[in-house]
Amino acid sequence: MNVPDGVRTDRGPPMAIPFQYFVVALGFLVAGAVGGVLSSLAALPGLGSPAYAHLLLVGWICLTIMGAMTQFVPVWSGVEIHSRRLATVQLWLVAVGLVGLVASLLALALELLPVFAALMLAGIWLFVYNVGRTLLRARPFDFTERHFAVALASFAALAALGFVLALDFALPVLEPVALDRGDVRGAHVTLAVFGAVTATVVGAIAQLGTMFTQTGTDPLYRGLEGLEQATFPVGLILLALGRGAGSTTVATVGAVGVLVGLLAVALVLVRRLAASSTDASPMTDRYWIVAAALFAWIGLAAPAWLLDPIGPGRVLGYPDATALLVFGVFGFVVVGTLYHVVPFIIWIERYSDRVGLEPVPMIDDLYSRRLERADLAATGLGAAGLVVGEFLGLATPVVAASATALGVGFCLFVSNMLLTVHRHDPNGLGYVLRPRLDPTEPTVAEGADAPEPDRDRS
Repeated sequence: MNVPDGVRTDRGPPMAIPFQYFVVALGFLVAGAVGGVLSSLAALPGLGSPAYAHLLLVGWICLTIMGAMTQFVPVWSGVEIHSRRLATVQLWLVAVGLVGLVASLLALALELLPVFAALMLAGIWLFVYNVGRTLLRARPFDFTERHFAVALASFAALAALGFVLALDFALPVLEPVALDRGDVRGAHVTLAVFGAVTATVVGAIAQLGTMFTQTGTDPLYRGLEGLEQATFPVGLILLALGRGAGSTTVATVGAVGVLVGLLAVALVLVRRLAASSTDASPMTDRYWIVAAALFAWIGLAAPAWLLDPIGPGRVLGYPDATALLVFGVFGFVVVGTLYHVVPFIIWIERYSDRVGLEPVPMIDDLYSRRLERADLAATGLGAAGLVVGEFLGLATPVVAASATALGVGFCLFVSNMLLTVHRHDPNGLGYVLRPRLDPTEPTVAEGADAPEPDRDRS
């Protein structure tokens, strides 16, 4: 087990808090996998497309990110989480709001959308406040923390825009202020995909890639990271503003910044993976797929965005590259990372204090290797089939078979993670999911001592 100097694993919240996020997110992943199979066979009822997108992007990916940041920011930055109570409350606000939002979209109960969107808005803003207050005590920010700050700002903005879009379904509010719904939606999706998700991924990979490839740094790494920091955050802001205002010029400049920044990230990731001095692992195996998918997506998105960065079919780049970005990049990042994070948290909580006293398992012994290899094969085959199907317009049976393979792979992954928790957490899943609102738990928000960061941040 490799932990970088200065990382304080004792600073994170109790194990059950991030696990709550992960387990709930896995539930949304299963629902999304089922929805993906059904949508490949026939159109989903009501507004099925946005419902499906919210299940995957908000329910699975964003909730996983929220749980990971709640755990990772205190651990990496060496500061206590601002409030454990808020860390639990924000999860259930978003989860309940998302269930209601998806159900309302499918049932075309559009008058209910603002109610559930308000719950999600409250939960996301609590998350931004809670993790933001925690992160502020870690200044000056390093590379990872700067990207987390960008992600938090994106979360706050996208939640507000999402509420406005939901409200506009029931009570038109955009037309009186001369705002185009398509432009607002474009800004909302841009902040969600490239702000909340991609900025978090870039910040996390910067540390996790270094940690698990056991590679150092040199002028080329520093140069590429400097290029990314100079282009991606500014590009994200300009791309979102350009789309929101319907300005092709501003959006094009922003698109160039995003593409150049992500190209630098892909180059760093490949170089680290190629120079790795460690054995292959579920994380590195999937990160190779992430790198390949990211290069492919950049190659497709660059000409599409340079021609028309604000077109309704080009919000995520090339019109037929959605599966490449969502599953090839985001999906494999999340799955590969959780294959280490979930067993790592369990190992720290249950086995770390037994080292030297009795035989203890390694982190990679906590999950089923057979299920891990099976889910990699299924998700890889399914994602490849969907990507090829998008480009070639393959027949429905081929797309349905690919969606089924992807769904089976995700379900195998979910089963592996839940079995890991069940086997190695003595209290079981019920304990993990029980809300943590114990008033005796000290928090910084309630007057507990706020420790200063204890690592060199130069």
